[in-house]
Amino acid sequence: MASNTEVRTVYRLPTVAPTTDAMLNALDAELLDNLGAEPHFPDVLGVPSVFVTCGIEHTEAPWCEPMSRTTGIMVAENIRRTAAVLLLAVDGTVYAIGCDQGYRLIPEHLKDQRFGLSFAIRQMDPNLIRGAVSKSLGQARTDISLVPGGAPVPLLGIRDHSRIVRSLGGYLDDLPLTRSRYTRGKAVSAQGGRGLRIALGVEPEALLADLRAITRICREDIPHSELEFVDHIVPVSDTSTLDALDRALDDRLGHPADGDISISVPFGHHTAYTEATTYLTQINSRGALRSEDFDLGYLLTRARLTPPGRRLKALRDGTVTLAKDRGAGTADTLAVTSALTWLETGIPLGARRFFLMEGEWYEAGSAYVEECRATVAALFPPSPSVSLLAWADGESENAYNNRVADDRPGWLCLDTRNVSNPLRPRDQVEICDLLTPDGTLVLVKRAGGSGPLSHLFSQARVAVELLQESAQVRTEFTTKVARLSGGKILLPDHFTPKRIVLGVLLKNRENLTAESVFGFSQITIAQTAKALAARGVTVEVIGISTERGLSLAA
Repeated sequence: MASNTEVRTVYRLPTVAPTTDAMLNALDAELLDNLGAEPHFPDVLGVPSVFVTCGIEHTEAPWCEPMSRTTGIMVAENIRRTAAVLLLAVDGTVYAIGCDQGYRLIPEHLKDQRFGLSFAIRQMDPNLIRGAVSKSLGQARTDISLVPGGAPVPLLGIRDHSRIVRSLGGYLDDLPLTRSRYTRGKAVSAQGGRGLRIALGVEPEALLADLRAITRICREDIPHSELEFVDHIVPVSDTSTLDALDRALDDRLGHPADGDISISVPFGHHTAYTEATTYLTQINSRGALRSEDFDLGYLLTRARLTPPGRRLKALRDGTVTLAKDRGAGTADTLAVTSALTWLETGIPLGARRFFLMEGEWYEAGSAYVEECRATVAALFPPSPSVSLLAWADGESENAYNNRVADDRPGWLCLDTRNVSNPLRPRDQVEICDLLTPDGTLVLVKRAGGSGPLSHLFSQARVAVELLQESAQVRTEFTTKVARLSGGKILLPDHFTPKRIVLGVLLKNRENLTAESVFGFSQITIAQTAKALAARGVTVEVIGISTERGLSLAA
């Protein structure tokens, strides 16, 4: 039985006018002619559309000649690949869907670079992320995280003010598309970057309905709170700042290479990068350099030979073609990229720092404050998972913890009940003040400044790391819990915490909120929460009230 949906990758082309002429003219006519492509104009869709098809012929597979020399056996196996792309205008927006090699027919500069990602952060379940691709400012490094079964966002380690998320893959929430009518409750997955890879309806009416639903989601829905950080880092848009950065980079390109410019593989071309055996670099010249790897030295030399004020444009217009060498001077093109997208560098403007990444400028630290505030705010739930007693005037921390344990059935006070530090056995480490029956670590602190809070956050991090990394600490801790609880709490030998609650009493302050935490402490608690989240441990902060006149014997 034919399927009602098909997994396809759809791109949004925001600068292309919604007419058949404009869509056809947007494609590379020379490339289509070389491939012998045929344009079609389907009526069945009922919207302006262009469908281009072609076959990519190779007379002989590239491995034939060298393997014949190696084995002495003459072989001649041919290769034929197909390519097709459908461009269609839906309610004034042009979309492109490639088939097989068809994505190569869509010019890169026409694609909305964040279309698929914009859909993903609005529709993807933040607890079931299957993979992410991110890049760190100023490090020329791409990180790819894969969790086939899905995992919460914190476990992927991508929530960072200096990290730019390029792609997210995962399972979707209540998908309002054709596929949801045929999955019978099964989760539907998608991958969102510059394009959106997702199951779309096959029939014309179903495809159009799906594209309209995707458009509505991107336009009207707000991002999931756990995924909105993806939108915090955006390219610089101020024209005067961009002009100053471009001038500074153009000047730098005129000097001999000094190590300030590094290489980074452009997003979306990692597969081509791993498969390529030939690089064709063409910058401000009729001919192209043919090399076995990307040649940064050649690129910078060509830029340096270009007159001042035109160097940056030469790199933007220049191309780097990734290909497979087929011998006899021919190559099978895998991708064509702008030369500028391979470069990363930093430029200071006064006290501000900017980084070039994939042809766009980003300001370092521009999202730092916002990201810290968002991280801290998420630690204060509107309805705390546990309740803590009021802290009486003059009551010591140990007395308070014992009183809470006596008042809460099944809780165990572990204040001053320390374990040995494996790094220095003569020293002791306090894992927590209180332990709940479900294995939650509760750490309590009364603080009049940022110092005690910093100690509390460090204690939480050290406790988790020791329990996760040291078998000695796990054994000593679980044994002590069993003995002190009289066998009522029996943690497994392999116990590691999944949740930490930080109970804080701020001296001379009425209520503990994200805003009332000391400024320095907001930074340290945000760092602690991110570090623990990356280890699979959630953090919750609860305010402890004070009750003057409360009897210590109560």
